[in-house]
Amino acid sequence: MSSGLVSSTLENLSRALSHALTSEQIARKPGLMQSLDPRAKVLGIFVLVIAVAVVHKVAVLLGLFAGALVLALGSAIPLRTLILRVWLVVLAFTGVIALPALFLTPGDPLSPSSFVTRQGLHTAILLILRVEAAVTLTTTLVLTTPWAQILKALRLLAVPKEAVMMLGMAHRYIFLLTETATRMFESRESRRVGKLRGREKRHMVAQTAGVLMTKSIDLSQEVFLAMQSRGYRGDVFTVADTRMRPHDYIVILVFVAFAVLAVWWGR
Repeated sequence: MSSGLVSSTLENLSRALSHALTSEQIARKPGLMQSLDPRAKVLGIFVLVIAVAVVHKVAVLLGLFAGALVLALGSAIPLRTLILRVWLVVLAFTGVIALPALFLTPGDPLSPSSFVTRQGLHTAILLILRVEAAVTLTTTLVLTTPWAQILKALRLLAVPKEAVMMLGMAHRYIFLLTETATRMFESRESRRVGKLRGREKRHMVAQTAGVLMTKSIDLSQEVFLAMQSRGYRGDVFTVADTRMRPHDYIVILVFVAFAVLAVWWGR
């Protein structure tokens, strides 16, 4: 395994852990979303995401995206974080998906010598805006709310405890496996002498992936038994008390009204 691959892998894993730490720091800051009950935030973001999914007009989607941006900035989320961690990443992946629509969607060409149609361009813009707005909304929710409070809000909103349990375990395992993988790469790099040939590199990468998978399976069984022995049955308990206040209900009504108007105008 080349030092460049190992260094890049370690850098990516460390960046993932630092992003989680940044999320916890933002959730502790004073802001618009931080002042709301988790249930109000989950319900409000949910109805806005539904509105984003069903709107069919670019102007209305731009309005929803602008509202999501105002909500994020009002919740103390840095603009740099939105650009680097959300918009550019989403644009790269969504752009690849939306690119064929420019040429495959039947319609009127932009110019006599162009293979891009007006309908294809409209479809691609709709897709990119829809994904950007939805991801901005969900990122705002995740960055301004501790994960345990999101899980508790889902349970209080009658989401099945099996689904909440899977979300909670998946979130924990992402960071646990990231830390395990980081240690494995660091250990292997510290013991490597000289350069490896291509076949040896591939063998080592496959071996590392297999060991990590085996560790994850064994650890999942141990954690499940440990949680069962401590009385865990799928319900989430937090130290902070969650209580809906009058302004939480008002914010929910504002979110719902905004979503309904957007759907009405964007038909």
